[in-house]
Amino acid sequence: MYGNLGQLKAVKDVNPDMTLVVGGCAAQKERDLVRERAPWVDVVMGTHNLDRVLDLMDHAEAWGPITEVVDELQAMPSSLPVRREMEHSAWVTVQVGCNNSCTFCIVPSVRGVEVSRRPGDIVREVERVAADGVVEVTLLGQNVDTYGRDLALDGKRRPIFGELLRRVGAVEGIHRVRFTSPHPNDFREDVALAMAETPAVCEQLHFPLQSGSDQVLRRMHRGYNRKKYTDRLAMAREIIPGLGVSTDIIVGFPGETDDDFEMTLEVVAESRFDQAFMFIFSPRPGTAAASYVDDFVPGDVIKERFGRLVELQNRISEERNLEAVGSIVEVLSEGPSKKRAAVATTRTRTGKLVHVEGEYPSGDFLNVKVTSAHPHHLVGSPV
Repeated sequence: MYGNLGQLKAVKDVNPDMTLVVGGCAAQKERDLVRERAPWVDVVMGTHNLDRVLDLMDHAEAWGPITEVVDELQAMPSSLPVRREMEHSAWVTVQVGCNNSCTFCIVPSVRGVEVSRRPGDIVREVERVAADGVVEVTLLGQNVDTYGRDLALDGKRRPIFGELLRRVGAVEGIHRVRFTSPHPNDFREDVALAMAETPAVCEQLHFPLQSGSDQVLRRMHRGYNRKKYTDRLAMAREIIPGLGVSTDIIVGFPGETDDDFEMTLEVVAESRFDQAFMFIFSPRPGTAAASYVDDFVPGDVIKERFGRLVELQNRISEERNLEAVGSIVEVLSEGPSKKRAAVATTRTRTGKLVHVEGEYPSGDFLNVKVTSAHPHHLVGSPV
């Protein structure tokens, strides 16, 4: 972050009217350090006042640099725009904060405990964007599987995310519903059944593994072990036909041994994820894992392990994609490819990227026959 801010200083020197804003978890945790190390930044803000970004930029323009960090969540940030890069798609916040204590994550200490929006407010927001032409919504929360537990609806403190999926999926005009992120420790059968029984809910599940070693998972404070993770993944696949699964994996967490890493490779080989977001451990200031300095894994060891994991997952991803060749799938266009205007970037219900020859505006649905497969995308022709 500070390296990027250093590069942006040179840009700002040439363009003095540029406004630089630093926001999010790191800014909230390190507000004074950001101001000290990058005094050319105009606005430093946290995670609970994102709706004030324009006011803060106006203040900086008129009065000079400003730091504003709200340590406690005052209200659900429903004033944020739900439509972003694509007109046909919207992102709807259902929950902020997190009650977990993963040792590598700064979110709980800066965003506070879980706070769920009322289901009626969420459904009305989805109805509003649907009336305006949105056909796909993604529900956002730090741990959506515990959504609603803090609301105590009908006097019961229980998660109601499965019920929310059914209600959002029933909104007229909404053809695809996605969500992120679930937590393996809290994923239950009622959510899997809601996914299977609600036509609009996509057969896509992001299921973060992080590590295949029980010892490492305990140090991460993930709340589940290898067996619990694989059992719940098997349950989801049994209930939801054609489920596409992606995951997160951290390589080189402090104390990770060769045996621990081999266990991760075993789970990856067994689970056969469609896609994996793979990361090299990076100590985040303020997290418990950043203090495990005596157990840090040497950089050359991490690099070798990471290369083996990427090689394995790329092979699995390509094999999974090859299974789709010859099939006819529904895709939703995201508009022209960034590299070739005559090719449309589209996505399947399971989240796979499909390149299709032709011009199809963002928001168009079409059926395509998959003609070839690669590790990270498919190629298809219109049917």
